[in-house]
Amino acid sequence: MYILYFGGQKSGKSALAEAKAIELATTKPVYLATYDNSYNDVAMQQRIDDHINQRREHFETIEQPRDLPQVIEPGKTYLIDCVSMWIFNNIERSQELLMAELEQLFTLDANIVFVLNDVGSGVIPAEKLSRRFVDLSGMLGQFIAKNCDEVFEVKYGLPRQFK
Repeated sequence: MYILYFGGQKSGKSALAEAKAIELATTKPVYLATYDNSYNDVAMQQRIDDHINQRREHFETIEQPRDLPQVIEPGKTYLIDCVSMWIFNNIERSQELLMAELEQLFTLDANIVFVLNDVGSGVIPAEKLSRRFVDLSGMLGQFIAKNCDEVFEVKYGLPRQFK
C-alpha cells in the first residue's frame, strides 16, 4: 500500500501519517527521517528532537537523506518524513534521476507512507534555487500522488481524502 499525506507546515500531516503507518504495520514500522542536519541549524535540530521523542516507542528510525530505495526491505512498513527534505537534499540532481528513484520505490513490496509539504500554493519565488525546489516539489508530488493508493490533504490536523 502506498499513501501520501500532503499539506502546509505544521498542518498535522506527520501525526496522521505516523498513525497510518502504525495501523498498516505487522511489525514495528520504520521511520525514514530524510533531513540532513549537516548545516548545524539549531532550530531544525529541535524539530528533529521533537519528532524523535514523539515516535520513539512506535518506530525504528533510519536517517536516510538520499538514496531511499536502498534501505527498504520487503514486507515492512515505512514512513518517509519527509519527501520535501529529501528533495532539498537532492536539489542538484536532475528531475529525471529523482523521478527514477521514486519509480523504484513504487516497485518494492512494502507499505510506504509519504509526507510532503505543499509549497505550490504561493507566488513564484524570485530566487532560482527556490523556484527549482517548488517546481520539483510540484512535479514529484504529482508523480507520488498518481502512484499512491490513497492521497490525503491535511489542514489543521484534519485529513481530506482525494483518492
